[in-house]
Amino acid sequence: MTILVTGGRGAIARAVTAGLIAAGQDVRVASREPSDLPSAVSYDAADPAPALRDISQVFLYSDPHSAPAFAAAAQAAGVKQVVLLSSLSSLDGSEDPHAKTEQVIANGSYATTRLQPGAFMSNARYWAHQVRATGQIRLPYLDAEEAPIHSLDIADAALRILLDGPGSGHDGRGYPLTGPESMTRRHQIALITEVTGVPVEAVELTPDEARGEMRMRDEGQRETLLAYWASRVGIPHPIEPGVELLTNHTARTWTTWLTDNPGLFT
Repeated sequence: MTILVTGGRGAIARAVTAGLIAAGQDVRVASREPSDLPSAVSYDAADPAPALRDISQVFLYSDPHSAPAFAAAAQAAGVKQVVLLSSLSSLDGSEDPHAKTEQVIANGSYATTRLQPGAFMSNARYWAHQVRATGQIRLPYLDAEEAPIHSLDIADAALRILLDGPGSGHDGRGYPLTGPESMTRRHQIALITEVTGVPVEAVELTPDEARGEMRMRDEGQRETLLAYWASRVGIPHPIEPGVELLTNHTARTWTTWLTDNPGLFT
């Protein structure tokens, strides 16, 4: 039984791969550019069939554009289980891109489990560039609350499902995942200074100022983000128990993530 891990360069994929190898599993790492990854195979999202040959289980990153090609190829290849890295936003309605991906992937003959994490702690890597350049983090809606999750907790959850395999209680299920606490982004920034010793000025942008500074190809996605952050001001984020249910350990804290990434803001 061979397990395919897509998105081989990603932090979550790397952690899943390491865990599977440590557990004695036969793993095939897939990447669009495999030459830089030892033992990786080429993965073309438009034609995934070659990478799926002789594969029994797959850890798959969500992509609504390539989901139909993957579902058809996985079914033809006789894949038995797909663990889909989706998003908590998939619960917002059927028009969400991640919800559309879930719908397509779930239509296959293989067992499907959906991991639905909220905001990633690792998104703070984008803040690091601002801190190093200006000593500031410039964001709209600093009092918006979220419950960011550590990438290793997502990887641990995926690992548990893959090791349990198809036919377990995970088949057909979705697992919403969050970190252990609801936090404003203002508080997250304060903890950066507290944990790392790097002085950081939190600068709250107006929505129009944010539109001018947020460099995104998709204006619709930018507006969706702004509306979401506005809706979370003063509202604690629900804490989901998925990490504890799947891993038997509590979710890692924001302080842990900062400690795990020394030097990021210096």
